Amino acid sequence: MDIKEIQNLIKFVAKSGASEVKLEMEDVKITIKTGQDDKSEPTTIVQQIPMNAPVAQAPVAVPAPEAPAAPAATAPAADDNSKYITIKSPIIGTFYRKPSPDKPMFVEVGSSIKEGDVLCVIEAMKLFNEIESEVSGRIVKILVDDASPVEFDQPLFLVDPS
Repeated sequence: MDIKEIQNLIKFVAKSGASEVKLEMEDVKITIKTGQDDKSEPTTIVQQIPMNAPVAQAPVAVPAPEAPAAPAATAPAADDNSKYITIKSPIIGTFYRKPSPDKPMFVEVGSSIKEGDVLCVIEAMKLFNEIESEVSGRIVKILVDDASPVEFDQPLFLVDPS
């Protein structure tokens, strides 16, 4: 369940006049209390139920179908990536490659970057955080699709520092 669905659920419950709604799914428990007696704002409690990490990471691992097709090429590719610097996400949020839908991408594969250049933005809680490069070099690979959710410390870009 994503944040927009939770927000829509909160609005629906507030308009319905119900004083409390509990929703339990396999990985999320949500309790919404409107508190209509004391005229306060609706209160929402969201609890994540711990799950196995591989199950949670399964949707992120989209390139997996390509790996079995070339098992011999996987080992050299890992060695090739060791000479690159990985730029990782400093926060959880939604990854965007451009500042707004009508603007050009911040960087493309092959773009030369220097320290302080903006590489992307990550939206978290309706705030757009510019992610700046801490290294100079050339973008070799962009590891995340535009408008995709990212986790803390998730690799975003590979940079060739030479």
